[in-house]
Amino acid sequence: MRMVVGLVLLLGVALAGVAVYMAQDTIARAQAERDYLRASQANAPRLVDVVVSKKRLKYGERFTIADLEVIKVQAGKVPEGAFQVITGPQGDPKAPRSVFFEGETRPRAALRSVEVFEPILEGKVTKPGVDAGIMANLSSNMRAFTINVDVVSAVSGFLRPGDRVDVYWSGEAGGKAVTKLLDTNLKLIAIDQSADADRSEETRIARTVTAEVSPEQVAALTLAQNTGRLTLSLVGSQDTAEIGAIEIDRDRLLGIQAKEVIEVEAAKVCTIRTRKGGDVVEVEIPCTN
Repeated sequence: MRMVVGLVLLLGVALAGVAVYMAQDTIARAQAERDYLRASQANAPRLVDVVVSKKRLKYGERFTIADLEVIKVQAGKVPEGAFQVITGPQGDPKAPRSVFFEGETRPRAALRSVEVFEPILEGKVTKPGVDAGIMANLSSNMRAFTINVDVVSAVSGFLRPGDRVDVYWSGEAGGKAVTKLLDTNLKLIAIDQSADADRSEETRIARTVTAEVSPEQVAALTLAQNTGRLTLSLVGSQDTAEIGAIEIDRDRLLGIQAKEVIEVEAAKVCTIRTRKGGDVVEVEIPCTN
């Protein structure tokens, strides 16, 4: 009987030891997993809120608060001009950037097509209550000026709203045919009557283009368009070079050098007249001055 009791006690002690070992192992694994999760969280990139569209938006399509939602995006990977909240207080510079101010009921419109879950960017949407169009694309204190173009003067059908162009003037100046760089890096805000930068008519030849210019440039371009012919040159997206004054006339184009005309002053001759009898005699004498 004592032997049975001893065996039972021994078995109990053994089972207790196994239980303690298993408990310690479980606790150690749990602590290791906890430490791993803490380290992963500490090393994980910080996430920030970004407002995105819940549906696909076409150019000019209006959207409201109901069409937006907020998602998490890795900090440092947020596009410039993105919004952090859908609605926010007005006039608080410390508040996160909001798509709509609190109490705003007017919709905004897309200036570019937006895909589902694509961030809403300030430069791709209008102000509340403003529809897409030329007015929405104009910067502060700037004007819209329309230039008549054709297949040659408008870089064929390659121009799009948002492109930048140089403007050349060709006409008559000083009795010669002259071409001169008139303006550089003008921003186009509309092609014909369309301000849609996503238009698909790639082969369509524009008849007019509308550029964003200052009031002074309006006057200069109006005079230039009425006195000669304007030609546009598309500026590359990576072009940062400064362009100086450019003016070409016919002689420079063809390499014609104008002949230099040298005027030679005739030698001055001084004479004195004397009368001999009924005749007048003219005699040359040295000039004194």
